[in-house]
Amino acid sequence: MIRLIACDIDGTLLQGEETAIRPAIFQEIRRLRKRNILFCPASGRQYSSLRRLFAPVAGELPYLCENGAVVYGPGDPGPVLGKTLMAREPALALCREILALPQCEVLISGADTSYLCPKQEDFPDHIRYFVGNNVSLLPAPEAVGEEILKVSAFCRDGARSAEALLAPRWGGIFRCAVAGERWLDFTLADKGTGFLQLCGALGVELPETMAFGDNDNDLPMLAIAGKSYVMEGAAEHLRRRFPLHCKRVEQILGTL
Repeated sequence: MIRLIACDIDGTLLQGEETAIRPAIFQEIRRLRKRNILFCPASGRQYSSLRRLFAPVAGELPYLCENGAVVYGPGDPGPVLGKTLMAREPALALCREILALPQCEVLISGADTSYLCPKQEDFPDHIRYFVGNNVSLLPAPEAVGEEILKVSAFCRDGARSAEALLAPRWGGIFRCAVAGERWLDFTLADKGTGFLQLCGALGVELPETMAFGDNDNDLPMLAIAGKSYVMEGAAEHLRRRFPLHCKRVEQILGTL
């Protein structure tokens, strides 16, 4: 029996240019909750952004945020169930290297704030209004005044090109994962780490879980869930590895 469902957001629940969760998802979340099946958004996004996306059911859900670096339980607000911090000095050095790449912007994640040192004016608006994060603008990465959970490179010419430049050095220090067409994320945690913390806190066994995803940053979570689905538009190597595919998450939820 499934007791916990973890689901990626961008590219999985939100596809293409979608910015709002479809009503059918909320209907399924409420129906499943009555059967004691808990739905958990699992994303590189921050807590506030996810709660806004899931506003009709926000207090009823746990959240796996910042690619697993921080996990919250249900509530208004929910308790922190797990947190994995990056070492500050290496994280700041990574930020400076990202900023030195002409095609890249840096996003530094605190517990519920995205810190930006923008090189182009459109970047803060993208994070505020399209992603929906709380944003603070800084003159330099060193001005971040809290613990760092995640460092992300926003790559205007594609994440794979930045991965080739950054992963050889930083992949041995932090976990490095492509998190979308233009996003490359660095953490000490990953979605698998956060998923294990969540299962432990809730007393859920891995065979009682299900996961949905579409990209490399979902792989650690997909690899350990009891049943894993990848989207039809997922990266080819993920579709080869995981035989269960779907077009829309609600189609699968409706079978439970």
